[in-house]
Amino acid sequence: MIKYLIIDDEHMAHEIIKGYCDQLQEMELQQHCYDALEAIQYLNAHKVDLIFLDLNMPKLKGFDFLRTLLEPPKVIVTTAYSEFALEGYELNVVDYLLKPFSFERFLKAVNKAVGSQENIERSKSLSDKRSESMNRIFLRGDKKYHQVAIDEIRYIEAAGNYTKVVTTNEIITTREKFSIVLESLSEYDFLQVHKSFAVAPKYIKSIEGNQITISDSKIPIGKMYKINVNRLLG
Repeated sequence: MIKYLIIDDEHMAHEIIKGYCDQLQEMELQQHCYDALEAIQYLNAHKVDLIFLDLNMPKLKGFDFLRTLLEPPKVIVTTAYSEFALEGYELNVVDYLLKPFSFERFLKAVNKAVGSQENIERSKSLSDKRSESMNRIFLRGDKKYHQVAIDEIRYIEAAGNYTKVVTTNEIITTREKFSIVLESLSEYDFLQVHKSFAVAPKYIKSIEGNQITISDSKIPIGKMYKINVNRLLG
């Protein structure tokens, strides 16, 4: 559903816009506002997807009202004055309807607003899915691939030609070289503390001398990697 608000000081304008919106199933009216101050009060407590905004209103003009909004919803301007169109586009107004406008012209503006909103939501959804997939890796071990959440990896350890990946609930031994596994984690917050160990700092319980404690495990700090630990400690 597209939740919308009508801001106009003319009752007839409200009737026309609502009448047009009533023909579109996805449109849901939230409030009739007859001046910008009333709209500000409503928006302080509620969120909407779309505003139909008149410009020439008492107390506070339409564009002045729009400039007060930190995160404005989509806006379709409805006005009898064409000279303010350029200013409207500078404020990222979706469309500019000159009164009187037909249903066909109104529908075109709404489709433009709804389409841009859907594109934003679709992009966000894809971004979330991409982010989720990037936070997991597949490790080959025991003749199968294990999917591991990177957020659950406590540390990794070189073990000859193998690498042990220690997570919060299991230990996976993979044939991948330590350097290869570490490289796959390079974009995340992992710290190499020894030629054979790299740790997730958030799982460190304590650091004492040349030793790090993570859960019940004791991990050595190599001389060449002491600087990494010192940098972590500030």
